[in-house]
Amino acid sequence: MQSTPELACLAIAAAAKALMWVPYILARIATNGPLRALGNPASFLPGDPAWAQRAKRAHANAVENLVVFAPLVLIAAALGVSTGATVVAGKVYLLARLVHYVVYVAGVPGVRTLAFLTGFGATVVFALTIFEHAV
Repeated sequence: MQSTPELACLAIAAAAKALMWVPYILARIATNGPLRALGNPASFLPGDPAWAQRAKRAHANAVENLVVFAPLVLIAAALGVSTGATVVAGKVYLLARLVHYVVYVAGVPGVRTLAFLTGFGATVVFALTIFEHAV
């Protein structure tokens, strides 16, 4: 399998997902202290700030979407499929998912939905391109 721009976008997206937990854990440490943050959440402890709760949900959403996107990129790479459409879709997916995370954490609902749908559209491009080349 050769390196492609799509695989590079996938690698960056996966690395970003691997770091998205850091802000909400730092918020928990700031709110409850490092020792309590290491333990299990307890009802008597202060809850996470609203932005940190959104960050946790945004991270979960990012992982859920990566689970669908990543196999499609890998299948395309295994089949040797790299088109102008898939290169653009990989870049669009990466940008859309980063925007989604930032605006989700910031609490901007309309832009969040648009970013989500844009990332979904990029995923659909990969699926359709694979089906086109597999037939």
